[in-house]
Amino acid sequence: MTGVLEGDIGMALVNILLLAVLFVVAIAIARLRSLFAIVMLSGIYSLVSATWYVVVDAVDVAFTEAAVGAGMSTIVLLGAMLLTSRTAKPDKKFARLGPLLVVVATGVMLIYATVDLPALGDPNSPVNTGVGMQYVQINWADTGIPNVVTSVLGSYRGFDTLGETAVVFLAGLSVALLLGFGERSLAESIRRGDKVHGRGKAAPSQAKPEEDAS
Repeated sequence: MTGVLEGDIGMALVNILLLAVLFVVAIAIARLRSLFAIVMLSGIYSLVSATWYVVVDAVDVAFTEAAVGAGMSTIVLLGAMLLTSRTAKPDKKFARLGPLLVVVATGVMLIYATVDLPALGDPNSPVNTGVGMQYVQINWADTGIPNVVTSVLGSYRGFDTLGETAVVFLAGLSVALLLGFGERSLAESIRRGDKVHGRGKAAPSQAKPEEDAS
């Protein structure tokens, strides 16, 4: 009994630690102005989230978060940085008040919605009285996977998961093609334009000594 309690306390401490790291990273993202640092911290946020999903036995969600959140999204955002400046513009004095109110209102509504949710492990909840219990009973014999959610996503509805993966891959590929279509990037075009303008400005300055000499 003591060992079980110690294990529960240890898992609770791990959850609290990971959630604290996520909170600190989120605050840092909101405070920074460097877009490169924000993109890197977003990738770290996704990796820590994936770690937390593994801790709570949601391995399938962890794989998705690591691949899409930390991998593909970070690459797309780094490519998008080539099309804009590297530093965000400073906000006005009350510019963040509106988004803050929206976040607070959304959080209040979500917390209010949890009041009607069934208790954890409630045998009379819809999840435990519907088709979900059939998967719990036959899951181990059919797949040999202890996590029922993973077996459902990877086996029972594997083709659906494959389709979702293909959609996400095609979406990322489309964005990558849009960012680098024609020219390597808009930033490269801007650099070339600056060089051309620089040469055009240099020519008149070189012509002035010749006019003075004449």
